Amino acid sequence: MQMDKATYKKYAEKSAKKSNVLLNVTKAFIIGGLICCLGEAFMALYKNLGASLENARLLESVTLIFLAALVTGFGFFDDIAKHAGAGTIVPITGFANSVVAPAIDSKSEGFIMGVGAKMFIIAGPVIVYGTIASIIYGIVYYFIK
Repeated sequence: MQMDKATYKKYAEKSAKKSNVLLNVTKAFIIGGLICCLGEAFMALYKNLGASLENARLLESVTLIFLAALVTGFGFFDDIAKHAGAGTIVPITGFANSVVAPAIDSKSEGFIMGVGAKMFIIAGPVIVYGTIASIIYGIVYYFIK
């Protein structure tokens, strides 16, 4: 039996689990905010240890990327993301997860054809288009200034 689009849409809306948008937004805000607060705490720690502001910011980013990759490797990131949603995607931790998760999933295919080939399957387009956009922006800025 074939369904037309309208019938399928009604079926899908009836069958879909209703989400509590207010609760989801609140959890994303709180958990994302906690991740950002953790980053600020690392930056303050690095500044107190004598790093310049620029180096403290760099070390903060590297630390958050490392922790997100570690948590992804241990399989906890997905559990956090189930509750936090966009709260884990928006900070730099989401980028680290998008690089590490496909690599871990493909490790059985070997380091070259598995990990190496699949590592940037999700993050790759973001890197490419981000780089292209920054080049275009730089050229436009150069001629305007």
